[in-house]
Amino acid sequence: MVSYMTPGVYIEEISTGARPIEAVGTSTAAFLGIAPSLEAHLGEAVAINNPSQFRREFVGDSRQSTALSNAVFGYFRNGGSRCYVVNLGADGILQGSAGERQGIQLLEVIEEIAIVAAPGFTDAASYEALLSHCENLGDRFAILDAPQKVGNIDGLKRVATASRRKASAEGEAAAPEAAGLRPRASDRGFGAFYFPWITIADPLDPKTLVDCPPSGHMAGIYARTDGTRGVHKAPANALVQGALNVTYRVSQAEQGELNMSSVNCIRFFHREGIRVWGGRTLAAGSSEWRYINVRRLFSMVEESIGRSTRWVTFEPNDRSLWESIRRDVRAFLMQLWRDGALMGATPEEAFFVQCDAETNPPESIDQGKVVAVIGLAPVKPAEFVIFRIGQSAAGTEVETEGES
Repeated sequence: MVSYMTPGVYIEEISTGARPIEAVGTSTAAFLGIAPSLEAHLGEAVAINNPSQFRREFVGDSRQSTALSNAVFGYFRNGGSRCYVVNLGADGILQGSAGERQGIQLLEVIEEIAIVAAPGFTDAASYEALLSHCENLGDRFAILDAPQKVGNIDGLKRVATASRRKASAEGEAAAPEAAGLRPRASDRGFGAFYFPWITIADPLDPKTLVDCPPSGHMAGIYARTDGTRGVHKAPANALVQGALNVTYRVSQAEQGELNMSSVNCIRFFHREGIRVWGGRTLAAGSSEWRYINVRRLFSMVEESIGRSTRWVTFEPNDRSLWESIRRDVRAFLMQLWRDGALMGATPEEAFFVQCDAETNPPESIDQGKVVAVIGLAPVKPAEFVIFRIGQSAAGTEVETEGES
């Protein structure tokens, strides 16, 4: 409190109280794998901002591409702008032992990461490591590759059929018995699975064609879609830039089998090119988290609100604080609604924010808690587009003018 003793004019700056909530980034990816230069930056998570920097840091004089290098180059080609790279070296250990920070554990302290992939790691243990990492942190999403050895659809179809039969018997989505062919289910949808691999020109030897896992290119498509449309848009029906072919051409009927088991297909179309033709997570088909864009939208909203409301901690827990929380969160969700991320003709239909005496009774205040209840109505993708067309027996009427 300033003491006023001398007569005169005093100007004070005061806070208006508004603390805008800023949306966190959703397009920064992290890649784990074996770099062309085996000894480069072992035990580090290195931030990479362009393909040239990746060449300097992880390729060097090597001319032997790897699944990791193909993925990183594919990420930047498809719209990615920043990623972290972890070189696992010759051992290729994705997850270290308890208490040892290596591999995927290096990513836990990097808050800006929103997408995680281990290109070419298609065994059950790797799937589990990636999904558990994303589920435990809750602020990132795993992109998983199908095994390269599944050169035709039969293996995945058998897995899909077995998974659906077991799911219907148990009332929920069940992981297939064939370990490594398809990842386990993720109840809250923190991962997506893509089939088949794609054929590209080797970035380190452009005259050579190589088959590579699609996760790096998919991460770039996620980033590109986030930048052009927003995280609420499903990263599907998008062109896979740099893809020259697919290792297996999935038909319409075959995709019907796979789509119901949350296998996202990369399809070859004669007119439209090679496109991502699926937008489902590994959650059950009946789950509210079955769509990639819904899961990633909620993760972004949760993290954005969490980061931008840290100022609330240790503030007096009274009606003034509750009003400030409602004001700031409503302003953030209002902008999302205007951007088309939330469903509803009015803000009241799209979301609600409750933080008042009902959500904060005296016993809750005595425990040091302030509780706000938030509800969102996310937009969902038009996965099945249906036009109902029939014949009409309508005739024509001829009007004639009467003579006077």
